[in-house]
Amino acid sequence: MTAAGLPMEVAVEGLPTRVRIHEVGARDGLQNEGTVVPTEIKAEFIHRLAAAGLPLVEATSFVHPRWVPQLADAEQLFPLLGDLDPHRLPVLVPNERGLDRALALGARRIAVFASATESFAKANLNRTVDGALAMFAPVVDRAKDAKVHVRGYLSMCFGDPWEGPVPIARVVRVCRALLDLGCDELSLGDTIGVATPGHVQTLLASLNEAGVPTSRLGVHFHDTYGQALANTFAALQHGVTTVDASAGGLGGCPYAKSATGNLATEDLVWMLHGLGIETGVDLDRLTATSVWMAEVLGRPSPSRTVRALSHKE
Repeated sequence: MTAAGLPMEVAVEGLPTRVRIHEVGARDGLQNEGTVVPTEIKAEFIHRLAAAGLPLVEATSFVHPRWVPQLADAEQLFPLLGDLDPHRLPVLVPNERGLDRALALGARRIAVFASATESFAKANLNRTVDGALAMFAPVVDRAKDAKVHVRGYLSMCFGDPWEGPVPIARVVRVCRALLDLGCDELSLGDTIGVATPGHVQTLLASLNEAGVPTSRLGVHFHDTYGQALANTFAALQHGVTTVDASAGGLGGCPYAKSATGNLATEDLVWMLHGLGIETGVDLDRLTATSVWMAEVLGRPSPSRTVRALSHKE
């Protein structure tokens, strides 16, 4: 599908030579679908994403089915992925019960999900910010005892639909707390897509000043205002090498209604490859996967790259 030699590689001085893409479409994307995608289709989706070269494919979430019914089949799905390395299949866990379920199935990478704001912590976890951190403490401790990698998601890092602008110092405090709990890495979430490049770089610099190294940070941008790629470029300039993205631009946030889709993985890969940055991703295979999933869901992909490349067939 890709035209020969395109995008032309033109490197920009000072950027990373390789970026690790943390694919979230099978979890963050599908959990926001109005209808439940069959388990076998989810498994096929994850296999196709892995075959396209994505190093990490977030598989599912071990939350109570009442809260996210679209992912109620975690126990049925994970065994269907037994031919894939579990270190490539992160899963979300909200509490110790979720951790028990994940460990029982052999999960080797988990993620906990906190908020920088009280309003979203209440909406998402029915707890205060500090109450959520207290809930995560034994989860992280037990995961580390089991030699399981732990990621900490932090939502509302750049703005909140109820509270408006989020003070950078507040984001830094919660990030520092997640690392102090024992998280191996953090993902900074622009949950409603309001970040701009200057804001991104200022937050990253503030985190560095607080003792949080860039090497332990990833970014997770939504494209509500069309800023996701610009914000990603700003993060790359600061040295970030882990970027979350969603195949075909699937996903949003069920608790933040103003949030539109995640940064599309194809759009990200097109930009990175044009910059001469290695990803290990086969863009044609990835695009074909997103076209297939769009057909399953019965609507076109919002990814501009998917649309452009699929029209060339």
